[in-house]
Amino acid sequence: MQRALTSILRLTRLWRPLQARGCSSVGATGVPEIQVHALAGRDQGITEIIMNRPHARNALGKVLVSELLEAVAQLREDRQVRVLLFRSGVKGVFCAGADLKEREQMNEVEVGVFVQRLRGLMDEIGGTQRLPRCLGVALAKELIFTGRRLSGEQAQALRLVNHAVAQNEEGNAAYHRARELAQEILPQAPTAVRLSKVAIDRGMEVDIASGMAIEGICYAQNIPTWDRLEGMAAFKEKRPPRFVGK
Repeated sequence: MQRALTSILRLTRLWRPLQARGCSSVGATGVPEIQVHALAGRDQGITEIIMNRPHARNALGKVLVSELLEAVAQLREDRQVRVLLFRSGVKGVFCAGADLKEREQMNEVEVGVFVQRLRGLMDEIGGTQRLPRCLGVALAKELIFTGRRLSGEQAQALRLVNHAVAQNEEGNAAYHRARELAQEILPQAPTAVRLSKVAIDRGMEVDIASGMAIEGICYAQNIPTWDRLEGMAAFKEKRPPRFVGK
């Protein structure tokens, strides 16, 4: 219980703005592997992390993982970012998984360090580290033990993903669906969305009583915000709310 409450206090610290609104990393080939792009206009508040490692099908190597961790850490502190999208700059592929060719060149110690960082990245972006909770232990074991590959439709049927879409000629149908979802999230109160995410993620790790306590702490942090008062006023006045993230 104490660990969960400490995690909340750490995760909900005050944001500080980034020094820059865009960045990139350069891998061994001299080509940027990561690009961070803040959208504008009606999509202002949506930021994209674009993976661009075509020679390895965006496989997760040491440079890519390090730069993803750095980018996520920086964007976590940026109050202007309301929704974060991960997309591929390589047509026809999102991410091929771990870079096994690079892994082959590592010794045992290096592999251990890299795997720990990779797990940290998955935890930061909300990957499938809670597979048994989502699927149930028996099915999770079956998928892990067999290494079975799933289609998008199969993954959706198992609730591993929320949406599966038919591919388009440009090969970016999934990105367009993700952007539509981002546009739905964008008008919502940023603080409430952030605290909801904390309550859900941390609440899954503990018993029901501790989870309810976490939800209560998150809600208490939302009560004094300007956005909560604005939401109530907008409801009373029958107009769209104008949330600012304060």
